[in-house]
Order: sequence, then C-alpha cells, then structure tokens
Amino acid sequence: MLDIGVTKLMIIGGIALVVIGPERLPRVARMAGTLLGRAQRYVSDVKAEVSRSIELEELNKMKQQFETSARDVESAVQGHLHDATDDLNRSISDPMGYRDDDGETLSPVEPYVWEPPAPSYQRPNKKWRVKRGAVPRWYKQREGVRQHVQSGAARVARHRPRRLDPTF
Repeated sequence: MLDIGVTKLMIIGGIALVVIGPERLPRVARMAGTLLGRAQRYVSDVKAEVSRSIELEELNKMKQQFETSARDVESAVQGHLHDATDDLNRSISDPMGYRDDDGETLSPVEPYVWEPPAPSYQRPNKKWRVKRGAVPRWYKQREGVRQHVQSGAARVARHRPRRLDPTF
C-alpha cells in the first residue's frame, strides 16, 4: 500500500492550492470526495457479490450432500422393505409350516405383493367466508369493527369533537 502520512498530505494540499487556485479548490475537493465515495461503494458491492456467490456455492454443496444422503437412506429403506417382502412371500408360499386342525398341509397361497396405497385428494377445509359471515352485525357494531370503507375526511369529521357554542 501507499505510505501517505500527514506531512505528505499537507504537501499535496499546498501544491493543489497553488496549481488549482483557492476559488476552484473546494469544488475539486468535493468532486474528489464524491468520486472516492463512489469507488468505495463499488468495492463494497463487489465484495458483497463475491461473498454471496461463495455462500451460494456452499449452499449448493450442502444441498447435494443432503440429496445424496437422502437417496442413500431411501435406497437402504427400499432394500430392507424388499427383503422383508421377499421373506414374507417365501414364508407364505412355503406349505411346510401351514397345517390345519386335522394335520393336513394347506395348499400354497399366492405370494403377497405389497403395493403402497394410491394417494387420494383431500380438499382443504377452508371456510373463511363462513367464518367471517358468522359474526353477528350487532357484535361488530358494538366492538367498532369497520364494515364499510370511509374516506379520510369522513373519518376526521366523525371523530372531531362537537362544538358547544351555537353561535358559529
């Protein structure tokens, strides 16, 4: 970085006063300040954009890790479910363990294949129109619930204190 101290700044200011002149020096200093401020804002915007992109990359990495772990868990669960279904089908189709009360072996049963039930549509229970209309009008009037739109002038006139002097 530049090593600029107070003495160097004073020398630069003196030279600028001589070269530019005392009439235009405040205007030039103001312009230099605004340009410096713009440069600082631009640098901070670039830094913020870089940090946002880094955070976005980190979030994408975390998302990919989460998706891979979810896929691993899903495959493990599917594998265990498939193994359990196979064991159940084998035990059902094996006639050795199934005898009736007389001691005779039962005929083999078709293997059971488990299928998840199809999802059914459930209509959301939204009764907001009924709920709003269920409040009685007398209760709304007593509690001061607005039922109609009122202009600003009408609201001011409604809440303006009444004058007691009838001469006006």
